[in-house]
Amino acid sequence: MKFRPSLLVVMAFAGFIAMSSCVKKYTCHCNIYYTGTPGLPDSTAQEYNITDNKNNATSKCKAESGTFDNNGIHTVETCYLY
Repeated sequence: MKFRPSLLVVMAFAGFIAMSSCVKKYTCHCNIYYTGTPGLPDSTAQEYNITDNKNNATSKCKAESGTFDNNGIHTVETCYLY
């Protein structure tokens, strides 16, 4: 059986889509720094799992990053996919 070039292109494209949309378990690592009030911990770290494709997992993880102020406590949270 002879393969046609267009069939090979379609098969390669389908393979690429299948490989890039794989759902896997990724770990999001967040470093949390506190300032503003005496007695706060220097920093902490938290990790949690995200089950999604890599692009969505990265977006969800980075969305957890931010700077927050609450009752004089300044918190900086930096998250990245681990």
